[in-house]
Amino acid sequence: MENFSTLIAERRSMRKFTEQKLDERQKRLILRSALIAPSSKNTRSWEFITVEDTEMLKKLSVARETGSGFLAECAFAVVVVADTSKTDCWIEDCSIAATFMQLQAQDLGLGSCWTQMRGRSQADGTPACRVLAQLLGIPEGFEPLCIIGFGYKNQDRKPYEDDKIEWTKVHGEKF
Repeated sequence: MENFSTLIAERRSMRKFTEQKLDERQKRLILRSALIAPSSKNTRSWEFITVEDTEMLKKLSVARETGSGFLAECAFAVVVVADTSKTDCWIEDCSIAATFMQLQAQDLGLGSCWTQMRGRSQADGTPACRVLAQLLGIPEGFEPLCIIGFGYKNQDRKPYEDDKIEWTKVHGEKF
């Protein structure tokens, strides 16, 4: 990593991956970043389910109606789940952990993309979280937030450009 500013400018959602697998060190670093992420009152309500099996990745890719098809082509996925009884900030905690994983992937030269599961459903109305619970054995009281797909990038994406930053969204002292 050159510096954090470069890292965050270059991190772009990646939905196209090569067939190359991640090595154990890469996977461990990605998971480590999530496990050391900050959480409300240090509750660490999150749990992470790793998936590499191609058949399971295909099943996860259709857990919601649209927007998750890229999971069928990724090399490694992490389902981010929370014990919702531990804190009312589980969504925020899991979001931070998921973001840390994506930043670590970028630092390793890998691509990643978030697919939202909480509040999403299949075409017939079946909640995506119920589908994930059945596929992955997620116990009651635990809620999936998202799935992050990882892999070697199979497309080029330009970094965010400074002239596209919407500084008008920043307000001093008052809205």
